[in-house]
Amino acid sequence: MSRTVTVGLDDSPESRAAAEWAAGEALLRGLPQYVARTPFLDLDGYQRWAQRLTHESAEGIRLRHPGIEVITEQLTGTVADVLCEAAGFADVLVLGARALSGLRGFIVGSVSLGIVARAERPVVLVHAEEQAADEHRTDPAGVPPAAAPFRPVVLGLDIDQPDDTLLEFAFDAAARRNTALRAVHAWPEPPTSFHRFPGDAEPHDTLERGQASLLSKVLRPWRQKFPDVEVIEVSRGGSAAQVLVGDSRDASLVVVGRRIRTGSFRAHIGHVTHSALHHVTAPVAVVAHG
Repeated sequence: MSRTVTVGLDDSPESRAAAEWAAGEALLRGLPQYVARTPFLDLDGYQRWAQRLTHESAEGIRLRHPGIEVITEQLTGTVADVLCEAAGFADVLVLGARALSGLRGFIVGSVSLGIVARAERPVVLVHAEEQAADEHRTDPAGVPPAAAPFRPVVLGLDIDQPDDTLLEFAFDAAARRNTALRAVHAWPEPPTSFHRFPGDAEPHDTLERGQASLLSKVLRPWRQKFPDVEVIEVSRGGSAAQVLVGDSRDASLVVVGRRIRTGSFRAHIGHVTHSALHHVTAPVAVVAHG
């Protein structure tokens, strides 16, 4: 299979939103969109219905995104297995996530979390409320026209273990959107931050400046590699998950990492990535790295 932007499709609103986002990403990357109809029951009636749904979805994408090549396929097997296999041939795998009714946050089901934890290619989670235009800045009337500039791409970065795969994905995403990259790093506040005493300010300020300097050092070679990308450096003390969610409210895309754990029997995506998937309203890209 050639390189594609792959989306898992069922009849849910969140998967349709994911398909729309994937179409826009395919246009940005100049790649075909591969629509994988996820398996359910191998019954004749279901197969006919699934074929019709897949055909209608593909035709709708072609009409709304002229020039994009859409490849469709119905897959058999377990959802997690077939999508992880499809992801192996893709630049990006796109899935949907459902909003919690009446509560702040989103439902990322066990199947989707399992795919995120297993796939070794980037996986993007898109919420049902997200439309392609939502990636763009709003006009004075509050409407986000598709021709408007993209909102910033936000990168959650651990400067103790920076990874080139994660950094390149984030910088490339910002470059393709012709928008800024906001690199967010959080560091733990020292205990004295919660009960300041005279003389505490100087050590705290020294720590703050040191962390900001380390962030700049990590980003410096990537600024040189992507000179047209405006980089906004954010270094804050506090919970990494809370800082990232707070700084992602106006993002077009949020990029986080997941370390590949060889020999591990348990799927693990990390606390910060887990929080981003459940609480960030923008699409979230999870980039697996060594």
